[in-house]
Amino acid sequence: MADSFMVGGVLLLLLGISGAYLFDHRLAMGSVVAAHALVILGPTALKIGYVMRLLAERNARFAYQAKLTGCN
Repeated sequence: MADSFMVGGVLLLLLGISGAYLFDHRLAMGSVVAAHALVILGPTALKIGYVMRLLAERNARFAYQAKLTGCN
């Protein structure tokens, strides 16, 4: 799930950049505003995915250490 957030965040960012800065002259004003919103929402999703990945790695490390020490 974390990887999906990270990939989705990058795709949203790229879509937002292309809509807000590359094709803005061809889009309606509402679409340009939405593209600018994607420039903010894309990196947010990327960061959330990265934090989810870090938490999963941390939990896996704790589970492995608990297994080695025999603690439940």
